[in-house]
Amino acid sequence: MLARARPKILTVLHQETSSPGRVGHMLLERGFDLDIRRPPLGDPLPDTLDGHAGAVVFGGPMSANDPDEFVRRETEWMGVPLRENKPLLGICLGAQMLAKHIGGKVEGHGRGLVEIGWYPLKATDHGRHLLHWPEMVYQFHREGFTLPADTTLLATSETYPNQAFRYGGNAWGIQFHGELTQAMMHRWVVHGAHRFVLPGAQPGRDHLGGRLIWDMHLKRWLGEFLETIFGHAPVR
Repeated sequence: MLARARPKILTVLHQETSSPGRVGHMLLERGFDLDIRRPPLGDPLPDTLDGHAGAVVFGGPMSANDPDEFVRRETEWMGVPLRENKPLLGICLGAQMLAKHIGGKVEGHGRGLVEIGWYPLKATDHGRHLLHWPEMVYQFHREGFTLPADTTLLATSETYPNQAFRYGGNAWGIQFHGELTQAMMHRWVVHGAHRFVLPGAQPGRDHLGGRLIWDMHLKRWLGEFLETIFGHAPVR
């Protein structure tokens, strides 16, 4: 008897060298396969998620406000998993696209501050009832987003107050990054070093030093968060 194919998670990346990192590893461990698409390189997004168990839209160096055609199309595409009530997770840029699709605004901080490095996170009452959140998270962004009234804020911070949210039954967005492996963080620190002079950013040594202290808690949270959203693939 031929084994049935494992259910797929649509995995949306935004650069040729981008990786789903820990999120990808954890989804594979939970019995899913990854259907990787890169819209900036011409990969299409499906008209339906009937053949997928859900979707994850990752971050990237572009802005959700950029005029590029793929940015507009991808933001509009968020309506597909929302209409079909399929699990959807947006990370950083992905969360900003989701927020914009449902009526929020993507914008920078009023005083030009960025979050690049490790910063405190505080769960809301709704977030605490859902699961235990880490006290420090890794960030790499210079824009945030507002949220419509029909969303549920799960976690907040001082500089960018909207850090994690839920919309409807199955859509989730997080501003911070839990997906980075050690190799990924080293690449980001090297290739993103020119951003460390921005107001509010931390020097590269603090990125790597903070990982030794806080990453284990962020990794544990990520596993629990993905379990909440996607669960495990059914055993066949």
